[in-house]
Parts: sequence; C-alpha cells; structure tokens
Amino acid sequence: MAKLNIVFIASEASPLAKTGGLADVAGSLPHALQHLGHHVTVIMPFYRSHLSANKIETKPMHTSIEMWADEIQRHCPLHETRMNGIRFILVEQDDLYDREGLYGPAGGAYEDNLLRYLLFNRVALEAAALLKKKVDIIHCHDWQTAMIPLLLQTQYQHHANIAQAKTVYTIHNLAYQGVFPVDWIHRLGIPSHHFHSGNYEFHGQINCMKAGISSAHAVTTVSPSYAEEILTPEYGCALDGFLQLHTDKLSGIVNGLDIKDWDPAHDITLSASYKAGKTAGKKKCKEALQKEFGLKVCSDTPLMVLISRLADQKGIDLLLANIQKWLDRGYQLAVLGSGDPHSEHLLHQIADTNPEQMHFWRGFNENLARRIYAGGDIFLMPSRFEPCGLGQLMAMRYGTIPVVRATGGLKDTVIDHKQAKGRATGVHFENATPEAFDEAVEYTVALYHNRTVWSRMRSNALKRDSSWEASAAAYAELYQELLSA
Repeated sequence: MAKLNIVFIASEASPLAKTGGLADVAGSLPHALQHLGHHVTVIMPFYRSHLSANKIETKPMHTSIEMWADEIQRHCPLHETRMNGIRFILVEQDDLYDREGLYGPAGGAYEDNLLRYLLFNRVALEAAALLKKKVDIIHCHDWQTAMIPLLLQTQYQHHANIAQAKTVYTIHNLAYQGVFPVDWIHRLGIPSHHFHSGNYEFHGQINCMKAGISSAHAVTTVSPSYAEEILTPEYGCALDGFLQLHTDKLSGIVNGLDIKDWDPAHDITLSASYKAGKTAGKKKCKEALQKEFGLKVCSDTPLMVLISRLADQKGIDLLLANIQKWLDRGYQLAVLGSGDPHSEHLLHQIADTNPEQMHFWRGFNENLARRIYAGGDIFLMPSRFEPCGLGQLMAMRYGTIPVVRATGGLKDTVIDHKQAKGRATGVHFENATPEAFDEAVEYTVALYHNRTVWSRMRSNALKRDSSWEASAAAYAELYQELLSA
C-alpha cells in the first residue's frame, strides 16, 4: 500500500483542546494512520488559553498568512507542536479563538462562529499548501470544516500542493449542521453560485454540513449503523433526502480508543490495577469509588454508573424516570455530567435524599471519569441516537458492562447478551421508553448476580479490541480507493 501524505483539518483535537468525541478522533486516528506508515499533519485553531490550561508547549513557525474576512485584512501567524510524533499546525487569531468556550459560552454559540471557522478553513488550506510534500488526502470533520471541500474545488485550485487532493468529510453528529444567515456569503466570500438546494442552501440559509456532503469525494460517519440511520426521517435531521442523493459516497467506520491511554492495567489514576484474567483490582476500585462518593460499601450491591452530557439526545429523561425505583430496589447509582439545568436539579435532589445509594457530580473531570469506569459494575447509556459513542468503549475497556439503546455506534460496538450469550459484552434495548430501559437494567442485574455469566461477560468486555488499528486500516483503504478512482 502506498504511503500517503494526509492532512486532518479539525476544530479540536485531544489533548490540545477538547469538548467531545471529535477531539478524540482528531487526536487519536492520526497516530494509528501514522503507525500504518502514512504521514499525517493536523491543522486546528490556536486556542491560546486552552493550550495553556492543558500545558501544551508550542513554538511559532515564523510564517503568517494574510486573509481577508468580513471587510478586515487579517494577519494570521502559524504555530506548531508535536505530540507523540504527530505535527500540529495551529492558526492564531486571538480575538476569534482565545475565548473561554471553543464554540460558545455555556449552553450557547458565538454569533460569529461562521467567521471564526471559515477564516480557519481558508488559512488551513493555505497552510496545507505550504507543506513540503504534495497532499494526497484532506480529511475534514463536522460543520466547522465542512466548507473546505467546496473551497478547494472553487477557490484553491491554483495551489499545486493541494489541487489534486481528495477530500473526506466525516459527520460526527448530524444534529449540528452549522446553519447561518445568508448575508455571510458576501461578507466571507463564499462561492455564491453554489448557494442552491443541491449544495449549501437550506431554507434560505447557509448550511455548512450540506456543503461538505455535496462537495467532498467521500462522506463518512463514525459507525456503520449511523450511516444507515441518517438516511431516515427519524435520524436525518431534515437532511435525510439530501443524503440519499449521495449514498454512493457515504459509509460508516466505527471509532476507536487510544488503548494505551485507556488501560486499567496501567492507569495511575486508579486505586488498583487489573486486566482480563486478573480482576481482583476491579473489586478494590469499586470499594474505593463507594467510599469516595459516600455510598454504602458493599461488593454485592450493583453499582450503576453514567457519564454523559445531560441532554435529550442522551436519554437522560429515561434515567430520571427510573432512578427512584432502582434505588428502592437497593441498587446504587453514580452520575457524572452536566447540561440541562432541570435535570441537574433533579439529580442533585435525588442524590441528596439518598446519600448512601446515589452520588451526582456536576461537571466533568477525566480522572474521576476513569475511576467511575473502573469502579462501576453496569454502565448506562440510553441514548436516543448515538453516532458512535466513546463511553461504552471506555466502559468495556474497564470491564464495566454497558446497557445501551440499540442505535448507531452503540449497536455496532456492544454485543447483546440476548443475541449472543457466549460473546456478549453488554445488553441492548430497542425502544426509547422508561419501561424498555428498566427491563434491560433488570435483565442485566439478574446477570450480575450470576457469577459465572457475569465473569464471562466482564472478560469479553476487557478483551474487546477497541483500538484504532482496524478503523485506521478502513480509512486508509478508503483513501486509496479515492486516489485510484
């Protein structure tokens, strides 16, 4: 297989700056591709305060790119850093990127987000064109970089280094499409002759995601099932009909994990280490978590855990509808997350009333999340839709059995005990109702009390290959197919 020069352009990448799963993909997939022998460069904004908070050291490239945007000629210095052999090029523009939130204040979005990311798209293309070697693949992610395939085709063909590059556009979550008022077209110099229903026009507005879907050479989602689901009205977020016009270039490739980073055998944040075949340490992690959260220490009580944004997509209402009956049955529950204020209030209220059985931590803390994954018995993920999901992968990696709604990447990555008992790594439920969720939890608790069955499921989960290797190979094959076409 030929070795490729690949450029990832993304709005976030771990560990430099992160709000969700996109950062994990943009931070981890390049390493896996580079392990296969390809050369990968990642280009993202220079989020000064986030880089500082994450203790990421960068150095100036002594190169700046001049770019007009919204009647202002901007001077955009480039910086770089290397993380585990991957080169990151960072676009500086402090008034746009040095803000508290990557995309907006808590619960909101910045009104100038299209300016922020279209400027970034243009400078990123200019930076890619400056690379010493001709670029084979430009891989873009979500609405923030969705205009790049269109810009490359229409306004950047004079750059020899990138003119022949094939573009791959990955949809991480179809619900966030980047829709903006039409007046930005002329303010930002977006190709106006492509403002029609077959490209980025959407009910008289700009839709960035439509531009990516229409203009990219290949469109991927982060799981095969999600690629099928978004073709339906239920999951298509009003783009199902448009996506059906592009099914010839649509596919799904499931996400992976950095299994060296997420490894209970070597995770220094845990009170004890463990692995498949040697799981005594997991029992110690459960006891330590019960003590940390003020729960009654009891090895026989099932400890259910949930780590999530508190949002409708994540099925938090299904959780809230069932919590009290689960506590009445004697189960324990630990929740880490934030989001909808009403849900936060109810979780605090229930936890305060049942302190020996439930703990709610508002916010997010990665080290705490690791201790929860390790200390829990059952991981709850009742999502209404889930493009891929990483929580269930992390839970299985730590031997915690997921109960998931059979949707998107959850269906693709968790083997249901009802369907394949010997290979099972978790339990599915179909309908997004409190009753179906409760039935799945009761089924799982019954398995928990069968030591032989539970030990086998836990072993299956711990042994599951959640690495990026298979996914990276699938992406590499897709890249080669595009270049051979």
